[in-house]
Amino acid sequence: MSLLDGIYSTVVVRDILEREKRRGQRQITDSALLRKIVLFLADNIGSNVFVSSIGNTLMNEGLLEDGKRKGTPSTHTVQAYIGQLLERYFFYEIKRFDIKGKEYLRILGKYYIVDIGLRNFLLGFRNRDSGHAIENVVYFELLRRGYDVASGKIDNREVGFIATTVDDKPKLLILWGVGLASFIATTVDDKLYIQVTESMQSEDVRKRELSPLQKIQDNYEKIVISLEPGLDSSYDG
Repeated sequence: MSLLDGIYSTVVVRDILEREKRRGQRQITDSALLRKIVLFLADNIGSNVFVSSIGNTLMNEGLLEDGKRKGTPSTHTVQAYIGQLLERYFFYEIKRFDIKGKEYLRILGKYYIVDIGLRNFLLGFRNRDSGHAIENVVYFELLRRGYDVASGKIDNREVGFIATTVDDKPKLLILWGVGLASFIATTVDDKLYIQVTESMQSEDVRKRELSPLQKIQDNYEKIVISLEPGLDSSYDG
């Protein structure tokens, strides 16, 4: 706990607040607001987050009532604070990808904390949302393995992670035409669709986790990672 306290103090207090003060920046000056945003993001790892609603949520729940703040922090202010936390690699942001529309969505990103130990230090040890903690661990393991990671959406269903790696070595493909050979240099990508859940024992949970994967009409590998699988090693492929 002493080590984690030191890391938090170094990254948040010194690297963000004091450095911004030395630079003459006036955006990141409220240490109480910064800590509340850190706690909010730590409490909501793996959840879809509207940055525009964070200030209102903190005010409505009375988390900013310290006798100093007179109004709700603006979206621009909250975004500036989050930007500093991302720049210091305290949190990582993951974008959502519309699998059918094949485009990134501009709203509802997710955030993961760089280390679960720091989350335990900030919020205390608890088991009620261990599924999100496992998801956090899986996300960083995918990054370590060289994947580019996004969360997925197909219709109104959620896919935990879309992990893509691109081989930067061109492959030579031969396309045979009418007496011709066309040569095309291209890259070959590898993709995984991954769901993460603490347990698959419940039929409702199995349906929730499997149905989005079943709706994806391609041949890339689809995986459910769980501490309690609750079914055979392969289900409908």
